[in-house]
Order: sequence, then C-alpha cells, then structure tokens
Amino acid sequence: MHHPTSQATIGPFFPRTFFREGDNDLRRLTAEAAPTARGESILLRGRVTREGGVPCVNAILEAWQADASGRFRHPADPEAHLADPDFGGWGRAWTDADGRYEFRTVLPGAFTEGNRRRAPHIGLVVMASGLMRQLQTVLFFPGMAENAADPVLDLVPPARRRLLLAAADGEADGMRAFRFDLRLRGDAAVETPFFTE
Repeated sequence: MHHPTSQATIGPFFPRTFFREGDNDLRRLTAEAAPTARGESILLRGRVTREGGVPCVNAILEAWQADASGRFRHPADPEAHLADPDFGGWGRAWTDADGRYEFRTVLPGAFTEGNRRRAPHIGLVVMASGLMRQLQTVLFFPGMAENAADPVLDLVPPARRRLLLAAADGEADGMRAFRFDLRLRGDAAVETPFFTE
C-alpha cells in the first residue's frame, strides 16, 4: 500500500471564506474605510500560469509595499511615524478560472534600505495547489530611474530582468493600469524569477 508523502500533497486549498471584501485593495485599512488620498491610485492585474500557459486556478497572491512616499507603517521603518496613516500596504487576491488576479493600490515610492536605494516595487507571494512552499518575487515599474541600481533587481541576470517589470496596461476605473503575469514554470526566457529567504 502506498502512503502519501509531503511531496504528494496537492493542497493547499483556500475556501472563499479565506477572503474578505476589499482584501485586494491595499489603499484601505479596512473594507469600510475610504482609500488613501495620498499618491496615485493604480490597478495591478495579470495572470498566473503554469508550464504551457495553463491557468493556475485558485492561487492566492499576497502583495505588500511602501506607501506613495516610500514609507512603511512598521516598527522596522525609522520613518514609520511619517507613513500614510490611511494606507494598508498589504492585500490578498485570488485567481479566477482563467488564472487572473487584480489589486488596487498606489504607485509605491522609492526608499533607502541600509545604504542602498530601493526602486519602487511591490513584493508578491504566491501560494497554490501543488506548490510545496510559497513563491516570492518582486515586481518593478517601467521607467523608474532607481531600477538601474536596485540591489534586488541587480541579483537577476540582465536578460531576465524584464520578467520582473510590470507593463503599462492602459486605464481602468479612472486609474492607470499595470499588467504583471506570473509564470510558475517554464523555459528561463519566460519563467518568473522567484527568490528564497
């Protein structure tokens, strides 16, 4: 008799009750709160796919970022007292049957970490059925001067850095939209670079 091992696990499974209304809106502290008035509101959307372009259904994406001024409401930020008090900075989205997700947020500001300048970016974690651990990546925005010297983007081979850049994707609901597709597996030319701690 064959006993399942951790490698055979096909979870995790996330019920709809794992989500609350407004979880994908980083601009708010709660679903009932008004979105922050600071910074430029943007829409971030994309698809999560597996090898061969197969949609990754029922995946969870968690996003976190600095506010429009590059500050975090977190004790580790020396300027936390100056952070936007109305900006949540964290959100969770769920992919649909086509692997699509969407976040509403603000364009993050650049900031200094240690002695290095960080480009505006959003951290993402992906959890999905069949993954044995969370996948972590970082998305950057096109046209930012700080991209050239960001220490995390610099870790990625030059030919693959474009895979961490969101693309301008028109407008929606009166906001500038950006598209960031995640490819969980595939040829190095298309697979999203993921990072480990």
